[in-house]
Amino acid sequence: MAIELKEVTKVVGIDTHIHETSIKLEEGRFNILLGTTLSGKTTLLRLMAGLERPTKGEIWFKGANVTGVPVQKRKVAMVYQQFINYPNFTVYDNIASPLKVIRLPKKEIEARVHKVAELLKITPMLKRMPSELSGGQQQRTALARALVKESDLVLLDEPLADLDYKLREELREELPKLFHDSGATVVYATTEPAEALLLGGYTATLHEGRVTQYGPTPSVYRIPQDLLSARVFSDPPINTASITKRGEKFHYNETASWNVSERYKALPDGPYTIGFRPHHITLEPDNDESISVKGTVVVTEISGSESVIHMSVGHDTWVSLSHGIHPFKRGDAVELYLQTDHCFYFDANERFI
Repeated sequence: MAIELKEVTKVVGIDTHIHETSIKLEEGRFNILLGTTLSGKTTLLRLMAGLERPTKGEIWFKGANVTGVPVQKRKVAMVYQQFINYPNFTVYDNIASPLKVIRLPKKEIEARVHKVAELLKITPMLKRMPSELSGGQQQRTALARALVKESDLVLLDEPLADLDYKLREELREELPKLFHDSGATVVYATTEPAEALLLGGYTATLHEGRVTQYGPTPSVYRIPQDLLSARVFSDPPINTASITKRGEKFHYNETASWNVSERYKALPDGPYTIGFRPHHITLEPDNDESISVKGTVVVTEISGSESVIHMSVGHDTWVSLSHGIHPFKRGDAVELYLQTDHCFYFDANERFI
């Protein structure tokens, strides 16, 4: 039941929404589209659903070319960020509506509705109207309507974005379990790298209408194939710096240097770029591979038990994420420790090496 895009593009007027894309999503698995707003996530979902037709290329599903086949003729379910429920239907009738359209027997409809309502913990609400529900209950109703169809393809467009923090955390944990045994191919769009990591499965990183990388979520996070993919999969933003290799040492701004690890000793001397995530430059050294870097505080953000420090280091501006409350002021001198063993190294073309 894999869905595959073959050299698909989508152009609207003079704007290219999706550049030529070829990707085959994992069959029967949780697939994540990760990217910022306007990166192309929703357009890809609409193309997969049949709500839009590609300008060029083909879309295949279950071994058949479904390019141009309307959504009504596909076994597909889609859930949006906004709660879309029929206001004049009870919760039960909202969930049952797609089954009534295909005229399933009443007993089968009842069995399916009660099964999915139990899974999503909305059984006590089945007789209520949508206006009587909280936002979280309304979104659970929309999810239940998608689940009850037992679709081969389920498309989720930032379905948790409008929910409160506690409910988002709860549903993030539940969603992969809900779809695990369904056999459906699930595609989930999100702007949040942390959400992708929590959901697991497989992730495609998107930037300006291009898929930059696709693979098991932990691998895409830990081994980005280029700097662009690393940037997409980092929040707060990944830090970068230009460095130079000379013999057995990497040098940064002639103010800091560290030993070249065995993996990179064969690299020719010359310029490279490193990338490192904010939690790998901290106020305390993490290990023997940490090096001291001095800078000037630009701004500090304190959130709960963590401090985010924006600082200027030479011509660079970096972000540090450290445990504890550290109320630095703008202009303060600060010393941080970069964990060089957690750096990503990129060549002149910004490809991972």
